[in-house]
Amino acid sequence: MKKMKMMYDLKPFERIDDLLTDGLKIIQNENEFCFSLDAVLLAHFANVHRKDCGLDLGTGTGVIPLLLANKAAKIHALEINPVTADIAKRNVILNNLSEKIIVQQADYRNIKEIFSAQFADFVIVNPPYRPLQKGYINDIDGVAKARHEITATLADVIAAAHYTLRFHGRFTMVHLPERLAEIIVQMRQNNIEPKRIRFVQPKTDKPPNMVLIEGVHGGAIGGLKVDRSLIVHNDDGTYTEELIKYYYPD
Repeated sequence: MKKMKMMYDLKPFERIDDLLTDGLKIIQNENEFCFSLDAVLLAHFANVHRKDCGLDLGTGTGVIPLLLANKAAKIHALEINPVTADIAKRNVILNNLSEKIIVQQADYRNIKEIFSAQFADFVIVNPPYRPLQKGYINDIDGVAKARHEITATLADVIAAAHYTLRFHGRFTMVHLPERLAEIIVQMRQNNIEPKRIRFVQPKTDKPPNMVLIEGVHGGAIGGLKVDRSLIVHNDDGTYTEELIKYYYPD
């Protein structure tokens, strides 16, 4: 991610970064949660078709809809934090994508008040990873909500996906490997059958620290495919060839 210097009406603590693909740029606030590698990996893992209408739950500054905009027909995005929701809306305008991406500041626990049922071909989410009782909670409110289940739990997000996904619609998420069993239980309780998993390892000799998972709403039980692991860094600390292609597709 390369920092850009350009003329734009930024608010305090904001900057504009280059997403290094399709000429996309993104506004981020240094005092809020800034997207990281997991969002980029999730966008590349997602199975999205040209005519799809999708939904991003907890969009943050809108990075995932930006990265998927050229692959889908329409993407709705929800964000509970008013600061980052405002940034996400401005990122849509900055990248001239208002006809494709619609951002709303809202709580997806109230999903039935926001959307009609079964409207989405895909739902994608990079949720808070850790339960409240686990791990250090950041003093910055926006960062804490992005990392810990302060406003919504794993059950909340998968229930929202269940409500909005059409029959055979796709649910895609990035999370922690240690919570994989819980994730699969919640998915099946919401009639979303896990179909594809990919683990992410920092290096070849390190255990996975992320898992990407895709499920199908109303899919037949069984048939789970485990892809080869995605390795982020070479032994010398540089990005692997696959990761470089994510950031520099050309």
